[in-house]
Amino acid sequence: MRVPVYLDYAATTPVDPLVVAAMTDVLHSQQLFANPASKTHQYGWQAEQAIEFSRADLAAAVGAGPSEVIWTSGATESNNLAIQGMMQAARATFKGERHHLITSAIEHKAVLDTCFAVAQADDVDISILQPDTHGHIQPQQVQAALTPQTRLISLMHVNNELGTINAIAQIAQLIAHHPACLHVDAAQSLGKVAIDFKALGVDLMSLSAHKAYGPKGMGVLLATAKARQQLKPLFFGGRHELGLRPGTLATHQIVGMALAATLASQRFAEDVAQVEKIQRQFCAGLQQLPSVVWHAQQAQLRVPHIVNVGFSGIPGEVLLKALSEVAVASGAACNSVTQQASHVLTACGVSAELAASSLRFSFGRLTSADDIRRVLEQLQQVVKSF
Repeated sequence: MRVPVYLDYAATTPVDPLVVAAMTDVLHSQQLFANPASKTHQYGWQAEQAIEFSRADLAAAVGAGPSEVIWTSGATESNNLAIQGMMQAARATFKGERHHLITSAIEHKAVLDTCFAVAQADDVDISILQPDTHGHIQPQQVQAALTPQTRLISLMHVNNELGTINAIAQIAQLIAHHPACLHVDAAQSLGKVAIDFKALGVDLMSLSAHKAYGPKGMGVLLATAKARQQLKPLFFGGRHELGLRPGTLATHQIVGMALAATLASQRFAEDVAQVEKIQRQFCAGLQQLPSVVWHAQQAQLRVPHIVNVGFSGIPGEVLLKALSEVAVASGAACNSVTQQASHVLTACGVSAELAASSLRFSFGRLTSADDIRRVLEQLQQVVKSF
């Protein structure tokens, strides 16, 4: 039995061998095993030094300063810390006032569910912006939704189901004179688009290691000095990470994420060119199939790493079972247990029926032309059988 073709890179990526080697070296080291917070001996100092070198490397890879890097367990925790932490800060600063939060209908559940939880409070109002049919949130929508009580705007950079890119820099410019902070979920951005935290002009940014050939269980929240001064921690138990994220730091995970980010930056042009070539091959093959409906194909800004298409008249679960040699998704990985139609597609105006018959194909560093040929052959067999 052949190994299935992996086309679910948007869900997670394999760990780069260089990252595995770096993490293994740390785990085997007799100098770096200590608690980085142990300030009284050389072992602790060496572990702390490895973390601070990694902090500087990560920052350099994404255009941030080392002091702006807060280590977390992943983008989900980073999103929670940004959203809940900033809204807690608003309550402390604007006591007795109402508070306003802006997000969009096509955010990842790690953002949407957190925003909904925050908005359950009696003193919080939430505005949920609707995308256009191509999966974009327009900067003017954000500007129009602002109120004097707006404390936080939380929007994604690259959509995890469509690959569309929001004009974050323009949004940041439009709200530059408003006191609200701008948080960006950039879990899908690392390695797919060039990231320059300072140039984007945002206040907070969530990053994930495992979306960019790094280890699972590791993430970062980038926060400007303005945001750090306001941000409140979610839990307590130590003064780690400026008191914003207590808990013993995982040296090997941090070293792995920093190296993955560095490699993503160094290999950016090569990786994107490879994926663009793969995407062209895949799309050319799809055009030969009947009943294919493209989602966000005409989007002005999108990454080549994600292609989302509907197969009219073929139920999604039937497609997935028939594609036994392809590892592919019917939406975001976090929603796969419920098998519900994608909230992203339905928000973009796609019918629930077509959304349920849609698949997300996502490509990565290891996807080959032969992989694409195999997938297209199987898709052709499946579609012709209906």
